[in-house]
Parts: sequence; C-alpha cells; structure tokens
Amino acid sequence: MTMTDSDPITTEVVRNFVISCAQDMNAALWRSAYSPVIYEGRDSAVAIMDPDGNMLGQSTGVPLFVGAIDACVHFVLERYGDDIGPGDIFLMNDSYLQGTHLMDFTAIGPLFHDGKLVGFGAARAHWSDVGAMDPGMPMASSSIFQEGWRLGPTRVCQNYEELPDWMDLIQRNTRMKAAILGDFRAQVSAIRTGERRLGQLLDRIGQETYRASCLNIFEQSQALDRAAIGALTDGTWSREGYLDNDGQSDEPVKVRLTLTIDGEEMIIDMEGSSPPVAGSINCGAVQTQSLLRLAYKTMISPDRAITGGSFSTMTVKIPEDCMFNAKEPYACAWYFTGLGLLADLMIACLSEAMPERATAAHYGDSMVASFFEVDPKKKQWLSVEATAGGWGGSNGSDGESALINLVNGGFRNLPAEVYETKFPVRIEEFSIRPDTGGAGRWRGGNGVVRTYELLEDAGGALWFERSKTPAWGLSGGQPATGPSNTLVLPDGTEETPLKMRARVLPKGTRIITRTGGGGGYGDPLARPFAEIQLDLDRGFLSPDKAKADYGVVVTDGRIDEAASTPRTTF
Repeated sequence: MTMTDSDPITTEVVRNFVISCAQDMNAALWRSAYSPVIYEGRDSAVAIMDPDGNMLGQSTGVPLFVGAIDACVHFVLERYGDDIGPGDIFLMNDSYLQGTHLMDFTAIGPLFHDGKLVGFGAARAHWSDVGAMDPGMPMASSSIFQEGWRLGPTRVCQNYEELPDWMDLIQRNTRMKAAILGDFRAQVSAIRTGERRLGQLLDRIGQETYRASCLNIFEQSQALDRAAIGALTDGTWSREGYLDNDGQSDEPVKVRLTLTIDGEEMIIDMEGSSPPVAGSINCGAVQTQSLLRLAYKTMISPDRAITGGSFSTMTVKIPEDCMFNAKEPYACAWYFTGLGLLADLMIACLSEAMPERATAAHYGDSMVASFFEVDPKKKQWLSVEATAGGWGGSNGSDGESALINLVNGGFRNLPAEVYETKFPVRIEEFSIRPDTGGAGRWRGGNGVVRTYELLEDAGGALWFERSKTPAWGLSGGQPATGPSNTLVLPDGTEETPLKMRARVLPKGTRIITRTGGGGGYGDPLARPFAEIQLDLDRGFLSPDKAKADYGVVVTDGRIDEAASTPRTTF
C-alpha cells in the first residue's frame, strides 16, 4: 500500500464527495436538457476523473456509458496534450473511438483549481438527430456514412465561450436544431457544475490531500477486486447465442463468449463471435469492454463504486475481425443490440463460478419504438423510446417485471402524460404482458404491452430483438416468451414487424409493441401453490399457462390442489 498524506476518514469523505458531485452534475444535465430522451428518459451519464483520466465519481442514467467515458478523456489527452486550458470543452461521437453510435455525444471539460488542472468532467447524452439517412436512429444503414456526422475529440469551447464556427456546424447538420444546441449546453452546464463543486472540496482539504485520497481510492478498489476474483473457483466456461438478424438480412448473428478464472485474473475472450456484419449492429471495442465491465459489476462487488482502480483483474480479448471491434466503414447505429445478449452470456458463465448468485437471462434488448414528424413545413418532433421487459429469476427470488434492460440501467420510459403532451401520439395501453416470464421455482418477470395510436400522419420505426434467443432459464427453469409487435393500419391491415425501417404511417395507425419476459430458475413443479395463486390474482399468469407450466388446475380463479400435480422440493 502506497504511503500517502490522506487518512482513512478523509479518503472516505473524498470518495463520497466525488460521487455526490457527479450526481449534482447529472441533475444539472437533466434539469436543463431540451429533449425528453434526456430529461425524462435519462439517456445520459456523467463522470469526474483525475488529471490522467482515471474514474473517480460517476452518476448514470445509462450505466453502459460509464465504463467507456474514461477512454474518451484519454483520447482528448492524446490529441491535445498540454494544449488544454480553463473553460475548454471537447466534443466527440466517433463510433470507432468511444464505441457507441453517432447519436451519443460525449462532452469533456478540464477542471481547474487555482490555475492547476485537477481533473476532468464528462457528460454523455443522446442527441435526437445527427443528420442520418432517416430521422433519429437509422434502421437500414449499412455504412457509418449513412448514420450522421462524426467527430473525433474536438475543441468546441475555449475560455468558457462557445466557438461560433462549431456551433454553426452542429446546427446545420441536424433536423432538431434548437433541441440539439440546448442539449449540448446542458452537457456543458453539467461540467461547469462539476468544476464548481470539486473546487469547494479542494478549498477545504487542498490539492495534495485530494490527490493522495484519490490514490488510496484506486488502490482499495484494485485490492477488493483481486480479493473477490481470487475467492472464485478457477475454470473456463463458454456460452453462445444468436441475434435475430443484423437488420439487412434474415440470417441469425452469432455471439460467443469464453470466460476464464485463473487465480486473481479474469480473462474474457470473444473468439467465435460473428465478424462485422452488413447491418448496423456492429460495436466499437471500447463500448464492448464497457458492457463487459457492467456485467462484471452486476456479479462482482456490485455495492462498490467504479473507480480508476476497478477492473484491473479483467482482461478482454476481441478478435480484430469481429462485430464487437468495429472499424470504418461498418455501421454502428444499433451497436447495443448484441450487448444485451453478451451481458446475459457473461452472467451465465459467472454463474458457474458463483452459483449462489446465479441468475437466468433477461429479455435483453432495448426494444425501441420511434416516431417523428414527416411534414417539413411543420415544427419537427422526434421520439425515441426504449421499452421495459422481464428479468430472470434467481436462487431465492422471482424476476422483476416491466424493468428496463441491463444495458440501459436507469433509463426510464416516458410517462403517458408527458408523451401525449409532447407528441401527437396517444398511449392507448401500457400494461404487464402476462404469461411471458419463464416458469420456475422462481419465475421470470413478465414483459409489457405498450400501444401507440398516431393522431396525425407520422414517421415510425421499430427495432425489437431476441425472438430467436429469448431469455433462457437455469437449473430446470423454463425459457421466456420473446417479443412480438402488431401494426394495425386504419384500413384494418395488420403487419407483424419486429424491425421496421422508418416509413410514413397514416393518422389512426396503431402500433402494439410487446416485449419479452425473463427466464425461470429451478423446477416449476417446486413452486408453491400459494405463489402461483398470487400470480393468478395479479394477472401475471393465466389459468391455461398455469396448467401447462406448473401442472395446476384452476377452477373459478382458485387452484384445486387435490387435482393438481403434487409439489416437489428444490
């Protein structure tokens, strides 16, 4: 342990202060953003890092972002070196650098105190439109050049002032000019908030004590991770699954992961996953690593915050020619499509080493429904919304219903009242989708039904996944039901698209979206009658499904135990 000038109490004060500081940054972002996808949906993340770009404090709407923000700071340092001054803001969205799609912009600003660089603040947020081939997120792109404009780390503010040429360029390359500029300024506000709050701490304890505390925090995180991995059983496990398709063809796309525990080291190898595909589900290596870090944290020390000392035990190997190591010109608009499945595969592998924390798979995909204005003479509006679903059961607990997927974390659906106020769309139904969770001693959670009715002609697009590899069960638990959608046109014509490229839909069109459930855990015949009855009473389970999956006979809404299959023990 490095000897420092920071005692344990001061270290804990700093640890909690920087997390609180990041939370204040996120609050500033949410309260000043223009777009509902940020201020309601929370499609964002912020972080505070030390002068070398090591993570100190973070606050998320989308936890998937946090494990990649530090890489963005490193890219800024590589490009600008010592040419970084007070009030600078750097902006980037390059899919091959930060790993996500071009709609995710990361703003980074140096934090100065008494004229000295003491850290960096960063705020990432989803911009509604960046000039792609379709409004919002293109469904049919086959090249990065169809997905919008792309920035490497670029200085867009200097001396606390916006650079006018860059502000002009930003507004000329989006269909949502006012909203995009407003969201950018909200990100800047978050960084300025972080600089102000961190300065308050440094005024009290000084820069040297602060730096010493940061080193202690990193060392503690590293030691805790090594101890946690060292306590696991050594071994190698592999899992694989298939995405429905890449959006260009109907061919399934293979995702494979091998995990090895060797002493205090964890090695994750993506060998065997699909090479880059023609569609837009390719993902940059930085974001792939971020997802694996997120899956790691769900199982390893989940109560500890991520810092610059975290993940030192983890090595990630991604083949050069792999969909999870995307390079120009491969399309990345739907980069997160494979990440939900990848997370479930990693958790399944870790469940072998940590059976006490074993969890069945969850519904896995963001399940996006998007609508937008099609008349260029009208004020432009755009809605992009992820949809909740069911999570897997675990040893001792049923899976949650109507919960957003792991990749999106704190992401929230738009309340119907907000949605109907902002957009000419009626939310006709938002309900639990019964019978979709996998049966088990501890059942999987159910998906949801969300129905939209268009009140005027509008553009619409859908991206739903995991029908070919729905959430699987564990230890005898059954798999879940996957997603399904129904498009009902005003003339009564029905279509059933899971993925639908942006198209004009007439007024009166109804779009019924249905997400999948989570897998079950354990033998369904071990589930007590009382718990099955509660599911029936809540509308989570139908009598027919109860008989098929649990062997129970339901008469007038009540289980006839004498006529039902006897319960077993698990």
